[in-house]
Amino acid sequence: MRYMGLDLGSKTLGISLSDPSGIIANAYGTFTFSDGDYQDAIKQTLELINNQKVGKVVLGHPKNMDGSTGFQAKISENFKLELENKTTVPIVLWDERLTTRIANQTMFQAKTKRKNKKHIVDQLAATVLLQSYLDSGK
Repeated sequence: MRYMGLDLGSKTLGISLSDPSGIIANAYGTFTFSDGDYQDAIKQTLELINNQKVGKVVLGHPKNMDGSTGFQAKISENFKLELENKTTVPIVLWDERLTTRIANQTMFQAKTKRKNKKHIVDQLAATVLLQSYLDSGK
């Protein structure tokens, strides 16, 4: 089964896809949309789910370091509900604490040029998120 990882921001959606066997997560890309226009992000996500024959979506759930949820976590929860209303593919919320930090550290170690970082960080965070889910054996 192919999995999709999503790292949702206010203007971007980082995307990763697993290999068809669901073992390795790979960066796919980043969708951009107008600030807060989550309906556009949902539309683009649904197209990709269908085109890539995705069997499960893993959506980042940005919890605070103490485990509580804040404003951005509520946005992810609402995004999940909207997706579930438009597809039969299961959507799973997955704790994304530190995924962006790991992505930034990886880019620093790889000496990624500053102008390229903004385009890469979201898809890399989605890849870290998805690989974490796949490694958990869920």
